[in-house]
Amino acid sequence: MEIAVLTKGVPDFREGQVSFDEDGHLERGKTPTVMNPNDKFALRAALQTKVRHGGNVTLCSMGPPGYDNILEEGMRDVYADDLVLVSDREFAAADTWATAITLTTALEHMETEPDVVFAGFKTADGETGHTGPQTCWGLDRPILTHVISLDIEPENDVVRAKRLVEGDVDEIETVEAPLPCVVVTDPEFEPTYRRAEHRLELKDLREQTKARAENYEDHLTMWNHEELNLDPDFVGLDGSPTIVSSVDPIPKAPSEREATMVTPDDEEGMEQVLEEMTPFAGGD
Repeated sequence: MEIAVLTKGVPDFREGQVSFDEDGHLERGKTPTVMNPNDKFALRAALQTKVRHGGNVTLCSMGPPGYDNILEEGMRDVYADDLVLVSDREFAAADTWATAITLTTALEHMETEPDVVFAGFKTADGETGHTGPQTCWGLDRPILTHVISLDIEPENDVVRAKRLVEGDVDEIETVEAPLPCVVVTDPEFEPTYRRAEHRLELKDLREQTKARAENYEDHLTMWNHEELNLDPDFVGLDGSPTIVSSVDPIPKAPSEREATMVTPDDEEGMEQVLEEMTPFAGGD
């Protein structure tokens, strides 16, 4: 099977990692970039598919040249075979629509059409959840969203999946779609390897990927707008109908408790700490 996974680098939103300018705009150049957390569920679904059915996995991302480290991480996680980075200044400041157009073109530009395209639920920076479905629209394929488990019958060109109904963890439905299709995984997705042969295959793939990831550049293809025959008027900022008026910094969570500093030479303070902690120690 031919499998593709869409992934993205996002700012590291852990406290102390995010940098904003005086106008409250995110300074991406001063903020570390990590793989979008929700994309890791898509990677796991792709790996499960490769283990069960074999085939080739290609990771695809749009971003600056530095995103190759995100793809390297993805290669190690999903034991990918090939990496594709769509990178060009003309793609800068794209909204989800312009991004989807670019990714759709990249997927269509691949030597072999993917049977399944996996995408994460949403990104940690924009959180719109639009790119996967919009790319699916561009490919003119059926889509399965909020997928928490799936199985594929390549001989029948069918994907069967369990999905959350409107994201409700208490309501699950079983659906199917013909191949080729797009699958958007939910954070509740869990891969399964019940058969011994699948667990052995997983072990073999892990060993093979260690060597491949050491020289990931040899498996990386980069395309710009000219190589994809994309009109700059329809990608990047010029091709983005979305207008962002401002970005609000993530507020720091309020402290829910007060802390009192106690030093070893504070006898009264130490006695109070001992008195409060003794019941939890299970001592006399």
